Amino acid sequence: MKKAVLCVVGTRPEAIKMAPVILALKHEPWVDVRVLATAQHRHLLDQVLAFFGITPDVDLNIMRPNQTLAELTARLLLALDAVLLQEKPDVVLVQGDTTTVMAVALACFYRGIPVGHIEAGLRTWDMQNPFPEEANRVITSIFARWHFAPTEGSRHNLLKEGISAKDIMVTGNTVIDALLATSARELELGLNLDPSKRLVLVTTHRRENFGEPLHDICRALQYLAHNNPEVQFLFPVHPNPNIRYTVQQWLSAVPNFVLCDPLDYAPFVAAMKRAYLILTDSGGVQEEAPALGKPVLVLRDETERPEAVEQGVVKLVGPHFEAIVQAVQLLLNDEVAYGDMARGGSPYGDGHAAERIVKILRDHFA
Repeated sequence: MKKAVLCVVGTRPEAIKMAPVILALKHEPWVDVRVLATAQHRHLLDQVLAFFGITPDVDLNIMRPNQTLAELTARLLLALDAVLLQEKPDVVLVQGDTTTVMAVALACFYRGIPVGHIEAGLRTWDMQNPFPEEANRVITSIFARWHFAPTEGSRHNLLKEGISAKDIMVTGNTVIDALLATSARELELGLNLDPSKRLVLVTTHRRENFGEPLHDICRALQYLAHNNPEVQFLFPVHPNPNIRYTVQQWLSAVPNFVLCDPLDYAPFVAAMKRAYLILTDSGGVQEEAPALGKPVLVLRDETERPEAVEQGVVKLVGPHFEAIVQAVQLLLNDEVAYGDMARGGSPYGDGHAAERIVKILRDHFA
């Protein structure tokens, strides 16, 4: 009899990183794989699923305008409990550290359903940074049965918290699986950029950067653009009004700044390949860009992905004017400093993480 595996995705990063696992499971004869979308990010989630050819079997469409984290969590728990009763999965797979992931882990705990946590063990050891992601992943680790850690560092974090070594498996990160498969395709960026200019790619979406930190980031970007007219800046702007209004206010009139709506996954990979360097507060980009040989300056003071920082291909600059300006200008002016960061390679995987995860589940269930 086939085992029922329910894969849950809520946001674009979850969909990107879960897609290789879902696609690998669909080739397994012992599995009846089902996909649940909470749609914590509606449009951003849909385009990624469509790109990978994945259609949700259940769609909660959970997001509402301006809802609080408490409202989102409460609505998720009620909706997820009903789905678990109907689907009766043998195992539920979640990925990452969103509110969806935490709520699924808790709902499964209440129903006695085992959870496999993909990308387990990331930690900053600071519950406020990033908020609420650090709390979400710590809570998920408490309830998870399988901890699919991307790196040895993540495994060590879980051991430090008392997770049994037999329940932790180092698999690599599935984001590299998705990236390598995608970057091998012919990709169109779809934007009118000047091919003669070096491109600086910028993204930001973290809650902890709302307000004054984002003002400082934008002030630094405005200063850099003004002082480097031969460089083009591309900023796909997150739809959250806390971000969009501030970015438009500071950067919409800057001649060498291109502001656009969030890029679909494939064009964003094309943008990373095209970029000279990348500024971001995204966790996924910290993993992806080094694999493409792109230096990354992280607009955060802490990261749960220290491996790339230790390798020297990622640097923390925080949301701080002076640090951002100094780091970007150094990479634009100093070829040696740039080469040290742009040497390529990723500590986060080899493109076979999904295969390892599926094998672990196969060995257990089949």
